[in-house]
Amino acid sequence: MISVIIPAAGVGTRLRPHTHAMPKALLPVAGRPILGHILDRLADLPELGAVRVVIGFRGDQVEQYCRTNFDYEFHFVWQQQQRGLGHAIHLALADIPDRDQVIVILGDTILEVDLAAFLKSGANVLGVKAVDDPRRFGVVELNSDGTSVKRVVEKPTVPPSRLAVVGLYAIADTARLRLALDRVVAENETTAGEIQMTDALQYLIESGGSLRAATVDGWFDCGKFETLLQTNRYLLDKLATRYDINGSVVVSPCYIAPTAVIERCVIGPHVAIGRGATITDSVIADSIVDENAQVSRSVLRESIIGAGAVVNGQAQRLNIGGESGVALT
Repeated sequence: MISVIIPAAGVGTRLRPHTHAMPKALLPVAGRPILGHILDRLADLPELGAVRVVIGFRGDQVEQYCRTNFDYEFHFVWQQQQRGLGHAIHLALADIPDRDQVIVILGDTILEVDLAAFLKSGANVLGVKAVDDPRRFGVVELNSDGTSVKRVVEKPTVPPSRLAVVGLYAIADTARLRLALDRVVAENETTAGEIQMTDALQYLIESGGSLRAATVDGWFDCGKFETLLQTNRYLLDKLATRYDINGSVVVSPCYIAPTAVIERCVIGPHVAIGRGATITDSVIADSIVDENAQVSRSVLRESIIGAGAVVNGQAQRLNIGGESGVALT
């Protein structure tokens, strides 16, 4: 049986003001919440058991979204204190049998990867990707065979390689991971003030466990304003939908919810517009407009307009949270 853990308890400070009213995992990208894209991927997993979602800030919204839109067997695990990724996974592991294979997918990361193939080897596998500046991530050092992991280190000042941990973990040796996490939690071992999954993985290796690295090319981090828009562009590029709206021009690729109202506008490319949004007399490109937002007489580019926000008479790059307003005075 495959048990899934999705840590989604983060406050999302880097995505404020949007995360003042909404958990990071539910922010929209290409017409769907981040978490929705992640959960879609689980449908192809064989022998899928329970999906454990670790929640915290506004966790009730996450639970409602999951139960309303998906038929998986969900277990929701509350992380009352934000003590880090390792702590979140430790909580979720509490009632998972040792015989289960575990896959962990971070709740703010969209991955273009065949999860069934990723799990097929039956080994402990860590998703990695070469990046320009690995100092911002967990980083792996490989053995001479080029596949097995020698060392895992969190945000190193001098990285041992350019291979960053992408937030995808497949663990076949669930009992050994549990012991490693028990140790870092019991000893309150922290890196950068948090209990890290990387430290637990290092203990897993040192205790005789094996860990293999697998390259994941399709890795899209949604943790910052800029990367959320980048992910929106990538996902929209995969859509074939075209829109013919009388009196307006839509430049593909875009996503426009069926209940959105568009009047006398030029929309696109790379614009996602949520349900119930109303946009009039405006030009918008490379942006996300969330549900029930209202935009009028504006020219916007590289902008994120939160749910229920009102924008009138603006010509700029905006990052405005939900239920807010900005107007020409």
